[in-house]
Amino acid sequence: MPSSLHGALMVDIAGTWLTAEDRHLLRQPEVAGLILFARNIEHPRQVRDLCQAIRAIRPDLILAVDQEGGRVQRLRQGFVKLPAMRAIGGVPNAEVLAEHCGWLMATEVLGVGLDLSFAPVLDLDHTRSAVIGQRAFESDPERAAQLAGAFIRGMNQAGMAACGKHFPGHGWAEADSHVAIPVDDRELDTLRQHDLIPFKRLSRQLAAVMPAHVIYPRVDASPAGFSRRWLQEILRGELGFDGVIFSDDLSMAGAHVVGDAAARVEAAFNAGCDVGLVCNDRAAAELALSAAQRLKVTPAPRIARMAGQGTAGLDYRQQPRWLEALGALRAAHLID
Repeated sequence: MPSSLHGALMVDIAGTWLTAEDRHLLRQPEVAGLILFARNIEHPRQVRDLCQAIRAIRPDLILAVDQEGGRVQRLRQGFVKLPAMRAIGGVPNAEVLAEHCGWLMATEVLGVGLDLSFAPVLDLDHTRSAVIGQRAFESDPERAAQLAGAFIRGMNQAGMAACGKHFPGHGWAEADSHVAIPVDDRELDTLRQHDLIPFKRLSRQLAAVMPAHVIYPRVDASPAGFSRRWLQEILRGELGFDGVIFSDDLSMAGAHVVGDAAARVEAAFNAGCDVGLVCNDRAAAELALSAAQRLKVTPAPRIARMAGQGTAGLDYRQQPRWLEALGALRAAHLID
């Protein structure tokens, strides 16, 4: 009897090419995607060739990367050095420039054969969180929503779906969830009046959301990514979001409160995550895969919505829109 529990995994690889072990892992039906990191990337043609090799094994895999701009930009050599999103809000015509930036980012990512960048960041810059900081568009929630909305329009025009992160907001918690368990002790009403606003305003434009490995003890004792209260009652119920929910990396310290990799992936699926990311730890990925197989999870059909709709190819630099976007961002001194 098929499981009624939806779930799938997104994994990673160690190098710039596929090993036999990688190929075996990617053939598993519980694996729905692959995320690339800086260690996997040399230059545009190498990334394109790697993506083609992956698609030869599993054409349906969602291939992702973190290409936000600023310090979080995995594609570097041969790609435009994008500004941190905080820089955009401080210049005239910020919404136009945000749209250009979203289009430029998405065009480059799609051009090498990837589907998705986990962007934009919808956290607010409360000047408390070093891990968020300049990654956020703004401290004002309405302005952050406007700029992120323009960035999403650019992404969509290029053919890329958007993933807002880190729900319900990581900008207040000071700890870095990569190495610790952050806590945000504000009331739900305070979050509704501030950090939740960008997610609420953009809930119809977002194809995906990534929850934070942050505990909000006045709302739920579990980190948001393991909380049915956050994911089912608030994100899906209150905000009306019906897209894909990607967990943040389940290997991060902020997720360890739940247990080992098998316990984490089971908790994420039970809370409502469609895809569990297990990165930078192949042993953890194998444990998570075994758990997914034991649970007999099936991938949610909505995951297919994340496939890139742009045309893969490295000739995007010849497009008039490319020159227009590049010129506008240079004129605003946002890129070199």
